[in-house]
Amino acid sequence: MSRPISIAVHGGAGTILPELLTPALEKEYKHHLQLAIDTGHQLLSSGESALVAAAAAVSVLEDCELFNAGKGSVFTAEGQHEMDAAIMCGKTLEAGSVAAVTGIKNPIQLAHRVLTHSEHVMLIGKGAEQFAKEHGLKFENPEYFFNQYRYDQWQQLKGTKKFQLDHSEAIRDRKHGTVGAVCLDLQGNLAAATSTGGMTNKQYGRVGDSALIGVGNYANNKTCAVSCTGSGEFFIRSVVAYDISALMEHTGMSLEKAAEKVIHQRMLQEGDGGVIAVDRFGNIAMPFNSAGMYRAAKKNNEPTFVAIYK
Repeated sequence: MSRPISIAVHGGAGTILPELLTPALEKEYKHHLQLAIDTGHQLLSSGESALVAAAAAVSVLEDCELFNAGKGSVFTAEGQHEMDAAIMCGKTLEAGSVAAVTGIKNPIQLAHRVLTHSEHVMLIGKGAEQFAKEHGLKFENPEYFFNQYRYDQWQQLKGTKKFQLDHSEAIRDRKHGTVGAVCLDLQGNLAAATSTGGMTNKQYGRVGDSALIGVGNYANNKTCAVSCTGSGEFFIRSVVAYDISALMEHTGMSLEKAAEKVIHQRMLQEGDGGVIAVDRFGNIAMPFNSAGMYRAAKKNNEPTFVAIYK
């Protein structure tokens, strides 16, 4: 019997309701989720590592301006785009992370390069950008990251101390637009990758959960790979990604039960969002406590599951 392969991706969670998306926009979201799944699955099928497949799937979502990561990143208080990303290998527990980087086309590829070409785990700001230049990572000018919708969001908050998670409550589209992927490869190895543009109008170099290993991103071959999306401060305080793994390792709980318990019971009440996770057997879990989560999954050669709402 051949080994299983599995992949799941997400594009953010929050107040995502059918009445907030036109049929055309819903179709576009699903198309890019499918594209990310196809990209990662093809690599896994060809024998590529979970680490490479996860980074490639996330890169697809970073290249789409619909999601708050890479090209679609929101504006900071200074009118810039500060991005965070992290990636982790379940086999070695090696990880790479970057935070508050500007101009990087694909922050997840930079995080991957930190893992493979440095002795560090996390690089931030100008230092991370210098590392990117030395390693030939692609940069884009500010115009590449400009999106009128994101700009209009920022204008509503510009000059205030307020910030928001991707979309404002006022327009009833409160969405945490992190993107992520989790994979199990033919060698039985797990990996997780996560990337985000953070909060609209964020100040002081704020960093959320996505760049933090064990919080927004975690992988361990003993248990599972997890990528989170949600209200970052609460995910940080609840150490969500590692908590799922720890429940599995120390109590023997299944992936599905551990993920459900953390999202619906153990995470601080005010925190909303969700996770995608895959275990060493290829089982996939995608619980969330918000109205919706952009998500997709595929195991072996089964049909791809793509969904947005509850």
